Amino acid sequence: MARQTGIIKLKGTIGGITFYKTSDGDLAREKGGVDASRIANDPAFQRTRENGSEFGRAGKGGKVIRNAIRILLQNAKDKRVVSRLTTEVLKVVKTDAVNERGLRTVQDGNIADLKGFEFNLSGKLNNTLFAAYTNAFDRVAGDASVNIGAFSPAIRIAAPAGTTHFKVVMGAAEIDFKEGTSVFESDETAILPYNNENTADIDLGATVTANSTLPVFQVLGVEFYQEVNGQMYPLKNGAYNALAVIDIDTV
Repeated sequence: MARQTGIIKLKGTIGGITFYKTSDGDLAREKGGVDASRIANDPAFQRTRENGSEFGRAGKGGKVIRNAIRILLQNAKDKRVVSRLTTEVLKVVKTDAVNERGLRTVQDGNIADLKGFEFNLSGKLNNTLFAAYTNAFDRVAGDASVNIGAFSPAIRIAAPAGTTHFKVVMGAAEIDFKEGTSVFESDETAILPYNNENTADIDLGATVTANSTLPVFQVLGVEFYQEVNGQMYPLKNGAYNALAVIDIDTV
């Protein structure tokens, strides 16, 4: 893989060299690789087929998670969240001790290993919110909750420059990796002033299916705003908003 330089950037394939644009800049690479039909049928590529199959399941699993929390994720994500999440879900697939290699699945792996995943590396929750919080999930009722005691935002929240206001958001997602479906509900505070005055106690809650046998993800985040002439605007288009998986409840 080579990087294109100069004023004119090429796109397409010329003389066996493919020119393309990525988030890392304009790149070029030589066309090559093993014929697809050989990979699909040659016994020598059995491991490759197995790896590809499991990578595909990891990609689908990551997409189910992203779709489930889409309402919150659209305000707090980085450019590499898709690939980062796929990498972590693939690790979960590889913990599956039930199925043979190549047939391992997300649902049979250690899904709880995804706890702590940060959806925006430019605004990690554990580097943003320093107020103590507790979370709980009642599987019988399907109720998820997050509670944060009164705190001073200017002291307990590390906000980017220009912040005048913020809000705390949470969500609960019941995810069926096998069927590729989910049930999601979220809650949030009002937009609160970012100052030294203590907030009131924060109690957020969301409800999914009662007595579910599926894994339930709880996410927590902080979104930043700037007030201009009485209007609230997402600060830097949400570039520093935080969102992370704080708990995963499994049966």
